[in-house]
Amino acid sequence: MKNEIHPKYYPNCKVYYNGEVVFETGATVPELHVDVWSGSHPFFTGKSSFVDSAGRVEKFQRKFGGNYFSKKK
Repeated sequence: MKNEIHPKYYPNCKVYYNGEVVFETGATVPELHVDVWSGSHPFFTGKSSFVDSAGRVEKFQRKFGGNYFSKKK
């Protein structure tokens, strides 16, 4: 392998769901914050849960400046 081309690997990356650690895995970042994981997904649990899909557009607009969808002149 070539040196200096690979990202740093964290073997104990903590995965957070609703502010608490749900499991650890290997990744290229030290922490992951997820909205849905297999322990909360209706397919695996058999229960329905509410996912805020309406808030995702606002989150996207905040991330990209809020005027991403404005008409170009």
